[in-house]
Amino acid sequence: MKLTTRFAPSPTGYLHIGGARTALFSWLYARRHGGDFILRIEDTDRERSTEESVNAILEGMNWLGLEYDQGPFYQTHRFDRYKEVIQKLLDQGDAYYCYCTREELDEMREGQRSRKEKPRYTGLCRSRTEPREGVDPVIRFKNPMDGAVVVDDLVRGKVVFQNSELDDLIIARSDGTPTYNLTVVVDDLDMGLTHVIRGDDHLNNTPRQINILRALGAELPKYAHLPMILGSDGGRLSKRHGAVSVMQYRDEGYLPEALLNYLVRLGWSHGDQEIFSMDEMVSLFEVESVNHSASTFNPEKLLWLNQHYIKSSSPEHIAHHLSWHMGERGIDPTQGPDLTRVVEAQQERAKTLVEMADNSVFFYLDFETFDEKAAKKNLKVAAQPPLEKIRSALAELEIWDAEPIHQIVKQTAEILDLKLGKVAQPLRVAVTGAAISPPIDITLELIGRERVLKRIELALSYIQQRAESS
Repeated sequence: MKLTTRFAPSPTGYLHIGGARTALFSWLYARRHGGDFILRIEDTDRERSTEESVNAILEGMNWLGLEYDQGPFYQTHRFDRYKEVIQKLLDQGDAYYCYCTREELDEMREGQRSRKEKPRYTGLCRSRTEPREGVDPVIRFKNPMDGAVVVDDLVRGKVVFQNSELDDLIIARSDGTPTYNLTVVVDDLDMGLTHVIRGDDHLNNTPRQINILRALGAELPKYAHLPMILGSDGGRLSKRHGAVSVMQYRDEGYLPEALLNYLVRLGWSHGDQEIFSMDEMVSLFEVESVNHSASTFNPEKLLWLNQHYIKSSSPEHIAHHLSWHMGERGIDPTQGPDLTRVVEAQQERAKTLVEMADNSVFFYLDFETFDEKAAKKNLKVAAQPPLEKIRSALAELEIWDAEPIHQIVKQTAEILDLKLGKVAQPLRVAVTGAAISPPIDITLELIGRERVLKRIELALSYIQQRAESS
């Protein structure tokens, strides 16, 4: 049988970090062994499932580049199949109608708590043969009453559950809709799952699902339950720890490969290696090597990785992702310098794409005011002669290129007997509006002749007005 894994999120919110790691580990395991990776949307919770959440999940998977071989499948499209399996379990005596009311169940559990017993369904309707007037029954799975379920978990090792501790779970509600544990079993069976990789919050569901699979005569998949991800304070990762949505990391300027590289190291390692290409992840990853203890999310480490990928990735790749951020700032990157060249100029000086985008706006949009601190320090009366001389020389420049621009700046400093910084820095503030930019010659080349001359004029006017007012 072909190795098959799946990612099966519920569309009740965004694709969160824990889900993204589960998807990544499942995807890597399938790719490592030449298998299939399935995306399944578990949308049977009709009250909480939304189309917006489905789109958020699909968008997150697409941004991460975790392409699926089959799907997306939707559980709401498979109700007839679930009904068929439930009827089969009823017919073979592995399920039964339960007519206990909510009040009776509450009373049952209250009595158990008062006796310091574990609250659970006692199987009161197991042997009932007659319907109960005025009660819409649920359907329960008839769990074995003795013996044990042994889960040979690929991450946690052997975990034993006594059947006597498992009550008869509901597999169909009173309105006939199937419950989670039933739909998951049927889907995993029908879709040929060989490996179920999921969070360890599902571990207690596993023995119940195994018993249903056995009742259906199915071959069991192998299970791997991943440890949870903790925040820096030791609590379960949540909104209070900052960004937990995958797309929020995109919005904050992270590259998908940086996030994937970080996620793969949350619970898995290969020696002391920290940086992994996608090809390396695929060739090295084994779910059996995942640590069974919880991992702690470290935003600083993720930021370090992101800076590494910004510096080391191809400018074309970064420009592809940066383009979205420029659009968010009202900039059409096709109306100005080549975005790839802007990336080349900015790669060494940005930790996130948000930072790179903010620092690159001046290449595309004109400004009317200068940074106050930078202008006060650099746009003084003493800066007027070099700016005027550079403007005249730049206006006559035949080839608008970094090298001849550099020569003009250098020669101006020599002629006026000034240090290069006394010329370059006022020029930088004049053309960018601020004190920081890539090398001045490249900066001017990318801004373009027309904009550069216009901005120097603006700076000269600023100097004049400042002189007159003082």
